[in-house]
Amino acid sequence: MKRILMAGLLALAPVLASAATVFKIATVAPDGTTWMKEMREAAANVKAQTEGRVEVKYFPGGVMGNDVAVLRKMKLGQLQGGAFTGGEISQVQGDIQIYSLPFLFDDLNEIAYVRKTMDAEVKQRLAAKGIVPLGIAGGGFAYLMSTKPLRNQHDLRASKVWVPQNDKIAQVAFEQSQVNPIPLPLGDVYTSLQTGLLETVGTTTSGAIIFQWHTKVKYAFDLPLTYVLGVFAVDKRPYDKLSPADRTVVDREFAQAFQDIELAAAKDNENAWQTLVKNGVSFVKPDATEHQAWIDVGVRTRDAMVANGGISKDLLDKILALKAEYQSQQAAKP
Repeated sequence: MKRILMAGLLALAPVLASAATVFKIATVAPDGTTWMKEMREAAANVKAQTEGRVEVKYFPGGVMGNDVAVLRKMKLGQLQGGAFTGGEISQVQGDIQIYSLPFLFDDLNEIAYVRKTMDAEVKQRLAAKGIVPLGIAGGGFAYLMSTKPLRNQHDLRASKVWVPQNDKIAQVAFEQSQVNPIPLPLGDVYTSLQTGLLETVGTTTSGAIIFQWHTKVKYAFDLPLTYVLGVFAVDKRPYDKLSPADRTVVDREFAQAFQDIELAAAKDNENAWQTLVKNGVSFVKPDATEHQAWIDVGVRTRDAMVANGGISKDLLDKILALKAEYQSQQAAKP
């Protein structure tokens, strides 16, 4: 009897060994981009270090549909994760987008100081909703870019402006500017610029090139609008079924990948700025009065988002306190 049992276990061994946990991940990022290269490297490292127990397979280029479709497929178990913008994943938990409040930060160093303390809490709030953020990467600042001259809020109100579908903060910000934007998923923007359905978009300089929008826009408003955030998140259900050791590997590899993505994004944005200028895009800097008008829009947007429950006041207060702390430290330097 013991021999029969042992033989049965030996026969099952190859089957058990091959039963890897597979995470199917969707993203709109095109293959060949820095984003995809880093994520593929992380996936290869995870597979090797877990000895094949965990595999990550990607579906790039938006082939699985927009963010709404991806989140729906995650609920159904057809996908186990996705790469989202902060605005897209805010459908699950609004506070994940708090870093992207317009005109909240002055520069990337200020953001880094705040995120060093706040990232853990922001991630925990999303995980409590059943979605585990394995990586958060800042993509830099977004700028308004247009097919027509863009010098002030008056020009913006006269333009056909894109707002990312389901991006509540962007929607409120445009409302505070008396702009009626057109909500569309990211994948529809290029065609809409071609057809004239859209004239103005907000994106990072590298994003304009990655998605080929730079071939359509001719003007850019030289004022950082918002901090763009990329979030790599997976369904908590399969994630929790991993062994503690395998979860540690997954956490470590994707955290490292997203650190590398963020560093690369900063360089890509610098290079992209020069490329846009060479391609004839004119960057127009606002005067002091116009600049202050936009800062006021940012303050009104924060107040509105807190009032409508879109973001948590306690979290915003912590971020503003850290921002003030950083600015105080900088002012005290000789």
